[in-house]
Amino acid sequence: MPGERLLLVFDGAGWIGSTPDALQNMALLGLGTTADAANPFSAKLNAALWTAKTVAEGGTGDLFYTMNKEAAGDDLGLTLQTGFVTRALVGLFGSDRLRLAVSPDGSTFFDGLSVDNTTGIVDQPRLPRFKAWTNFDNYVGVGTWTKIGINNTDYNDQGAFDAANNHFVAPASGTYLFGATLLYKVNASTSARMRGRLVLNGTTEIRGSFGEISGGHVSLATALWLQTMVPLTAGDTVELQGYFRAADGFFAANHTSFWGCKVG
Repeated sequence: MPGERLLLVFDGAGWIGSTPDALQNMALLGLGTTADAANPFSAKLNAALWTAKTVAEGGTGDLFYTMNKEAAGDDLGLTLQTGFVTRALVGLFGSDRLRLAVSPDGSTFFDGLSVDNTTGIVDQPRLPRFKAWTNFDNYVGVGTWTKIGINNTDYNDQGAFDAANNHFVAPASGTYLFGATLLYKVNASTSARMRGRLVLNGTTEIRGSFGEISGGHVSLATALWLQTMVPLTAGDTVELQGYFRAADGFFAANHTSFWGCKVG
């Protein structure tokens, strides 16, 4: 009727009224902005709400947002951007594993989490972790704390263990778990008493890491086990030290080991 306010949709040939079927099979839809072929649906707004249809309204009270891809090798996910530069991806990319990846520049990506869709096992590909050991004997004299030379690694994710300087370097601030096994052999006497500790930044003993074997030694069998957690700031170092009191010094033997990882 004249003066009636009516939503009209152009179907490519003419304008049609907003019947129940008027918004079906639309090629483009823009809300507050212009949609295009790359983004057929485009919205420029400050808030959006999806809410479940309640049971009282004839619904189920549930709400599911479903995204689907054609094949496992395709990509499916959410892209999070700042200034239209991608900073994070969440979804299934190139497989059916759930992946969370971040980027400093929109082109280089680092996987923070990866979840196996067949087992539910979570992997942290960028978690700093290492297990290092020595393949030579370190002489540790009496009465002096001595850094143990650790020159080999079984694994060294993110290169956090610096074998050239025989210490771990924290790549990020957080809480770390460390452990060590000091295996010793006799130099001249079995009456020496072996001590070990972990040291922060070359000077400060890490609380809870100190230990001593106060009984007699059996060469290449007696070992001291150390373990503790410590909060670190990015750039902090942790090293393994040995010490002997009484009698003659011993050797920190082949396969003395040092390990650690970020846990929080």
